[in-house]
Amino acid sequence: MADVSPPDKVRSARNRTRSNGGKPSGKVADFRYKRPSPSDPSAHRGTALRTGAPATGEPRRQAYAALDLGTNNCRLLIARPSGENFTVIDAFSRVVRLGEGLAHSGRLSDEAMDRALAALHVCADKLRRRNVSLARSVATEACRRAANGADFIDRVREETGIALDIISAQEEARLAVLGCHILLEQGHGPAVIFDIGGGSTELVLIEPGERVPRIIDWASVPWGVVSLTDTVGRAEDDAATRLGRYRQMRMLVSDSFAPFAERIADASRAEDIRLLGTSGTVTTLASLHLELPQYDRRAVDGLIVPAQAMRAISERLSVMDLDERQTLPCIGPDRADLVVAGCAILESILDIWPAERLGVADRGIREGILRSLMAGTPAPPRPAA
Repeated sequence: MADVSPPDKVRSARNRTRSNGGKPSGKVADFRYKRPSPSDPSAHRGTALRTGAPATGEPRRQAYAALDLGTNNCRLLIARPSGENFTVIDAFSRVVRLGEGLAHSGRLSDEAMDRALAALHVCADKLRRRNVSLARSVATEACRRAANGADFIDRVREETGIALDIISAQEEARLAVLGCHILLEQGHGPAVIFDIGGGSTELVLIEPGERVPRIIDWASVPWGVVSLTDTVGRAEDDAATRLGRYRQMRMLVSDSFAPFAERIADASRAEDIRLLGTSGTVTTLASLHLELPQYDRRAVDGLIVPAQAMRAISERLSVMDLDERQTLPCIGPDRADLVVAGCAILESILDIWPAERLGVADRGIREGILRSLMAGTPAPPRPAA
């Protein structure tokens, strides 16, 4: 048993609510939101930027936007419908490290909030210039966990006009599946889709459905690349220290995965099991597998990689020092100190779901939000205070 507890030991149990009277949920679309009443003034909280544009009744060619403020990154997509899909007309991504230090302090630091706000001001400017009238902006694990998370959300709205919703881990998992399941390798067996974030990792067990997969089970653990790195520490003095640090990361994550691993054990032994990952970790490792000189989304998004190749890359990175990792293409200084934690999480996932191949998705929550908005399913009203 690991000697360090997750930053929030009870959160995953507290949030593991399911529909259908406690039974596993059905289709991904089971969690789609009810259309809010036009007479309810709170119905579009968190969905529209303060631009004066109406949130409903727009022509089909209106611009939609999805903003995801995570523990490590701030990402924005602005798109217009294009048949059954959409065309991206603007995008933004910046490493903000909102959750830096959160594992020890329990609070968002002033420096981290300032970094995030600077990025959100850029997003607000893009939303206005693109005349976006329907958007959904979400915040995830860092704001869920931080004691001052709600205060930060209020500050963001006051200073930028962006109304962020702190979504549950269940909603985060649903949106990730909705955004990337189309890239799942063809087959009839069960599959796991996972999202390694900055502050948490979501895993979803699914089976094929008519149009969208059916969610059989899911879990969220409070280990992401930032929270795991901050908890274990950044000491990398020599190879032995780096190896011991990596083993501790693996132990912590494996312990947190244990209840989910037990529940999916029978499914993991089925034939034709499949695996799809969406995160900076899997896209970075896929880039190294392809030996790309620089990141190329077109080469990575939808790639199928042998799982053993991803393990080999993870093991190689785990014993490199920080300077060596920084020199590798597609890692650089932004990811060099966090990629090892991502490798530890990925290997732990491969332990409990031993698929021979791993699908790679450079898409997820934002694309899930856009698909929900374009299907006419805006965010639900916030509960009354």
